Amino acid sequence: MTAARSEALSRHLAAEHRIGPAQEFLKEIVYGGNDGIVTTFAIVAGFAGAGAEGAATVGAGAVLLFGLANLFADATAMGLGAFLSSRSEQDVWRAMRAKERAEIDNNPEMERREMLEILSDRGVCETDATAMADILQRNPEVMTDLMMQYELVLSDPTRDRPALIALATFLAFILFGSAPLLPYFLAPPTATTFNISLASSVGALIALGLLRWKVTSETLRRCVGETLLVGGICGLVAFTVGLMFA
Repeated sequence: MTAARSEALSRHLAAEHRIGPAQEFLKEIVYGGNDGIVTTFAIVAGFAGAGAEGAATVGAGAVLLFGLANLFADATAMGLGAFLSSRSEQDVWRAMRAKERAEIDNNPEMERREMLEILSDRGVCETDATAMADILQRNPEVMTDLMMQYELVLSDPTRDRPALIALATFLAFILFGSAPLLPYFLAPPTATTFNISLASSVGALIALGLLRWKVTSETLRRCVGETLLVGGICGLVAFTVGLMFA
Protein backbone atom coordinates (compact mmCIF):
# COMPACT_ATOMS: atom_id res chain seq x y z
CA MET A 1 0.00 0.00 0.00
CA THR A 2 1.44 3.38 -0.97
CA ALA A 3 1.94 6.16 1.56
CA ALA A 4 -0.81 8.22 -0.09
CA ARG A 5 -3.32 5.37 0.11
CA SER A 6 -2.32 4.63 3.68
CA GLU A 7 -2.85 8.28 4.64
CA ALA A 8 -6.21 8.36 2.87
CA LEU A 9 -7.29 5.18 4.64
CA SER A 10 -6.25 6.65 7.99
CA ARG A 11 -8.31 9.78 7.33
CA HIS A 12 -11.30 7.66 6.33
CA LEU A 13 -11.06 5.53 9.47
CA ALA A 14 -10.73 8.62 11.65
CA ALA A 15 -13.71 10.33 10.03
CA GLU A 16 -16.10 7.41 9.59
CA HIS A 17 -15.19 4.88 12.23
CA ARG A 18 -13.85 6.92 15.14
CA ILE A 19 -15.33 5.84 18.45
CA GLY A 20 -15.82 8.65 20.95
CA PRO A 21 -15.58 8.29 24.73
CA ALA A 22 -19.37 8.10 25.13
CA GLN A 23 -19.51 5.18 22.70
CA GLU A 24 -16.44 3.45 24.08
CA PHE A 25 -17.63 3.57 27.67
CA LEU A 26 -21.40 3.55 27.13
CA LYS A 27 -21.80 0.19 28.88
CA GLU A 28 -20.00 1.46 31.97
CA ILE A 29 -21.83 4.81 31.95
CA VAL A 30 -25.26 3.19 31.69
CA TYR A 31 -24.47 0.47 34.21
CA GLY A 32 -22.86 2.79 36.73
CA GLY A 33 -25.37 5.59 36.20
CA ASN A 34 -28.45 3.40 36.52
CA ASP A 35 -27.12 1.63 39.58
CA GLY A 36 -26.13 4.94 41.15
CA ILE A 37 -29.62 6.39 40.71
CA VAL A 38 -31.38 3.26 41.90
CA THR A 39 -29.24 2.41 44.92
CA THR A 40 -29.13 6.00 46.18
CA PHE A 41 -32.85 6.41 45.64
CA ALA A 42 -33.30 3.18 47.60
CA ILE A 43 -31.93 4.96 50.68
CA VAL A 44 -34.31 7.89 50.18
CA ALA A 45 -37.24 5.62 49.36
CA GLY A 46 -36.49 3.46 52.38
CA PHE A 47 -36.82 6.47 54.69
CA ALA A 48 -39.93 7.68 52.87
CA GLY A 49 -41.48 4.23 52.88
CA ALA A 50 -40.89 3.95 56.60
CA GLY A 51 -43.15 6.97 57.06
CA ALA A 52 -42.86 10.71 57.28
CA GLU A 53 -42.57 10.62 61.09
CA GLY A 54 -39.55 8.34 60.96
CA ALA A 55 -37.88 10.45 58.32
CA ALA A 56 -38.56 13.63 60.27
CA THR A 57 -37.10 12.03 63.40
CA VAL A 58 -33.75 11.19 61.82
CA GLY A 59 -33.63 14.47 59.92
CA ALA A 60 -32.08 15.44 56.60
CA GLY A 61 -28.59 14.94 58.02
CA ALA A 62 -29.17 11.23 58.51
CA VAL A 63 -30.66 10.85 55.03
CA LEU A 64 -27.63 12.57 53.55
CA LEU A 65 -25.23 10.59 55.74
CA PHE A 66 -26.64 7.25 54.70
CA GLY A 67 -27.10 8.40 51.12
CA LEU A 68 -23.60 9.81 50.64
CA ALA A 69 -21.96 6.87 52.41
CA ASN A 70 -23.84 4.51 50.13
CA LEU A 71 -23.09 6.65 47.07
CA PHE A 72 -19.32 6.78 47.49
CA ALA A 73 -18.90 3.27 48.91
CA ASP A 74 -20.90 1.67 46.13
CA ALA A 75 -19.24 3.83 43.47
CA THR A 76 -15.82 2.75 44.67
CA ALA A 77 -16.86 -0.90 44.87
CA MET A 78 -18.37 -0.82 41.40
CA GLY A 79 -15.37 0.96 39.91
CA LEU A 80 -12.90 -1.51 41.38
CA GLY A 81 -15.19 -4.39 40.46
CA ALA A 82 -15.29 -3.18 36.86
CA PHE A 83 -11.48 -2.98 36.87
CA LEU A 84 -11.08 -6.54 38.13
CA SER A 85 -13.78 -7.81 35.78
CA SER A 86 -12.07 -6.26 32.76
CA ARG A 87 -8.66 -7.61 33.77
CA SER A 88 -10.11 -11.07 34.36
CA GLU A 89 -11.82 -11.03 30.97
CA GLN A 90 -8.52 -10.19 29.31
CA ASP A 91 -6.70 -12.93 31.23
CA VAL A 92 -9.26 -15.54 30.20
CA TRP A 93 -9.13 -14.42 26.56
CA ARG A 94 -5.32 -14.61 26.44
CA ALA A 95 -5.31 -18.08 28.01
CA MET A 96 -7.96 -19.36 25.61
CA ARG A 97 -6.17 -17.83 22.63
CA ALA A 98 -2.86 -19.47 23.62
CA LYS A 99 -4.65 -22.81 23.86
CA GLU A 100 -6.31 -22.34 20.48
CA ARG A 101 -3.00 -21.32 18.90
CA ALA A 102 -1.35 -24.47 20.26
CA GLU A 103 -4.14 -26.62 18.84
CA ILE A 104 -3.60 -25.10 15.39
CA ASP A 105 0.12 -25.95 15.62
CA ASN A 106 -0.30 -29.43 17.12
CA ASN A 107 -3.43 -30.65 15.33
CA PRO A 108 -3.66 -28.65 12.09
CA GLU A 109 -5.89 -31.09 10.23
CA MET A 110 -8.57 -31.06 12.93
CA GLU A 111 -8.48 -27.27 13.10
CA ARG A 112 -8.72 -27.11 9.31
CA ARG A 113 -11.86 -29.24 9.37
CA GLU A 114 -13.33 -27.02 12.06
CA MET A 115 -12.61 -23.93 9.96
CA LEU A 116 -14.22 -25.55 6.93
CA GLU A 117 -17.33 -26.26 8.99
CA ILE A 118 -17.40 -22.67 10.29
CA LEU A 119 -17.13 -21.26 6.79
CA SER A 120 -19.75 -23.67 5.46
CA ASP A 121 -22.19 -22.72 8.24
CA ARG A 122 -21.84 -19.10 7.09
CA GLY A 123 -22.79 -19.90 3.52
CA VAL A 124 -19.33 -20.10 1.93
CA CYS A 125 -19.32 -22.64 -0.90
CA GLU A 126 -17.07 -25.69 -0.63
CA THR A 127 -14.55 -24.48 -3.20
CA ASP A 128 -14.12 -21.07 -1.58
CA ALA A 129 -14.11 -22.55 1.92
CA THR A 130 -11.30 -24.94 0.96
CA ALA A 131 -9.25 -22.13 -0.55
CA MET A 132 -9.84 -19.89 2.46
CA ALA A 133 -8.92 -22.65 4.91
CA ASP A 134 -5.67 -23.29 3.03
CA ILE A 135 -4.80 -19.59 3.13
CA LEU A 136 -5.63 -19.34 6.83
CA GLN A 137 -3.45 -22.32 7.67
CA ARG A 138 -0.54 -20.42 6.18
CA ASN A 139 -1.46 -17.50 8.45
CA PRO A 140 -2.00 -19.15 11.86
CA GLU A 141 -2.31 -15.88 13.78
CA VAL A 142 -5.25 -14.76 11.65
CA MET A 143 -6.75 -18.24 11.85
CA THR A 144 -6.45 -18.17 15.63
CA ASP A 145 -8.33 -14.88 15.84
CA LEU A 146 -11.09 -16.20 13.59
CA MET A 147 -11.41 -19.37 15.65
CA MET A 148 -11.66 -17.30 18.82
CA GLN A 149 -14.44 -15.26 17.28
CA TYR A 150 -16.44 -17.94 15.48
CA GLU A 151 -15.69 -21.18 17.32
CA LEU A 152 -15.39 -19.95 20.91
CA VAL A 153 -17.51 -16.81 20.41
CA LEU A 154 -15.03 -14.68 22.36
CA SER A 155 -14.39 -11.10 21.28
CA ASP A 156 -10.96 -9.60 21.78
CA PRO A 157 -10.99 -7.50 25.00
CA THR A 158 -7.27 -6.72 25.03
CA ARG A 159 -7.80 -3.18 23.74
CA ASP A 160 -10.05 -2.38 26.68
CA ARG A 161 -8.49 -0.11 29.29
CA PRO A 162 -9.44 -1.43 32.73
CA ALA A 163 -8.40 1.73 34.59
CA LEU A 164 -10.54 3.95 32.36
CA ILE A 165 -13.42 1.48 32.55
CA ALA A 166 -13.24 1.68 36.34
CA LEU A 167 -13.09 5.48 36.26
CA ALA A 168 -16.06 5.74 33.88
CA THR A 169 -18.13 3.45 36.11
CA PHE A 170 -17.17 5.39 39.25
CA LEU A 171 -17.87 8.83 37.78
CA ALA A 172 -21.19 7.75 36.22
CA PHE A 173 -22.30 6.30 39.54
CA ILE A 174 -21.43 9.53 41.40
CA LEU A 175 -22.84 11.88 38.77
CA PHE A 176 -26.20 10.21 38.23
CA GLY A 177 -26.45 8.76 41.73
CA SER A 178 -26.31 12.19 43.35
CA ALA A 179 -29.67 13.18 41.79
CA PRO A 180 -31.91 11.62 44.47
CA LEU A 181 -29.93 13.33 47.23
CA LEU A 182 -29.88 16.88 45.88
CA PRO A 183 -33.26 17.96 47.38
CA TYR A 184 -32.12 16.88 50.86
CA PHE A 185 -29.28 19.40 50.75
CA LEU A 186 -31.90 22.14 50.54
CA ALA A 187 -34.89 20.99 52.58
CA PRO A 188 -35.87 18.74 55.52
CA PRO A 189 -37.03 15.19 54.74
CA THR A 190 -40.74 15.82 54.24
CA ALA A 191 -43.16 14.23 51.80
CA THR A 192 -42.62 17.19 49.47
CA THR A 193 -38.86 16.71 49.56
CA PHE A 194 -39.31 13.05 48.73
CA ASN A 195 -41.53 13.93 45.78
CA ILE A 196 -38.86 16.33 44.51
CA SER A 197 -36.24 13.60 44.98
CA LEU A 198 -38.44 11.22 43.02
CA ALA A 199 -38.78 13.74 40.21
CA SER A 200 -35.02 14.33 40.26
CA SER A 201 -34.40 10.58 40.04
CA VAL A 202 -36.81 10.24 37.13
CA GLY A 203 -35.07 13.15 35.41
CA ALA A 204 -31.70 11.47 35.88
CA LEU A 205 -33.04 8.22 34.41
CA ILE A 206 -34.45 10.13 31.44
CA ALA A 207 -31.08 11.83 30.93
CA LEU A 208 -29.39 8.43 30.99
CA GLY A 209 -31.90 7.12 28.45
CA LEU A 210 -31.33 10.15 26.23
CA LEU A 211 -27.59 9.47 26.34
CA ARG A 212 -28.24 5.91 25.20
CA TRP A 213 -30.43 7.22 22.40
CA LYS A 214 -27.87 9.78 21.29
CA VAL A 215 -24.97 7.31 21.24
CA THR A 216 -26.70 4.20 19.87
CA SER A 217 -29.24 5.82 17.51
CA GLU A 218 -31.85 3.33 18.71
CA THR A 219 -35.42 4.56 19.05
CA LEU A 220 -36.04 7.22 21.67
CA ARG A 221 -38.98 5.28 23.10
CA ARG A 222 -36.90 2.16 23.63
CA CYS A 223 -33.86 3.86 25.17
CA VAL A 224 -35.78 6.08 27.58
CA GLY A 225 -38.54 3.54 28.22
CA GLU A 226 -36.18 0.70 29.15
CA THR A 227 -34.13 2.94 31.42
CA LEU A 228 -37.22 4.24 33.22
CA LEU A 229 -38.71 0.75 33.52
CA VAL A 230 -35.61 -0.80 35.08
CA GLY A 231 -35.06 2.13 37.44
CA GLY A 232 -38.73 2.31 38.35
CA ILE A 233 -38.93 -1.36 39.28
CA CYS A 234 -35.89 -1.10 41.54
CA GLY A 235 -37.17 2.08 43.18
CA LEU A 236 -40.58 0.51 43.79
CA VAL A 237 -38.94 -2.48 45.48
CA ALA A 238 -36.97 -0.17 47.77
CA PHE A 239 -40.08 1.83 48.68
CA THR A 240 -42.06 -1.35 49.33
CA VAL A 241 -39.40 -2.66 51.68
CA GLY A 242 -39.59 0.64 53.56
CA LEU A 243 -43.36 0.26 53.88
CA MET A 244 -42.91 -3.18 55.42
CA PHE A 245 -41.14 -1.57 58.38
CA ALA A 246 -43.45 1.43 58.65
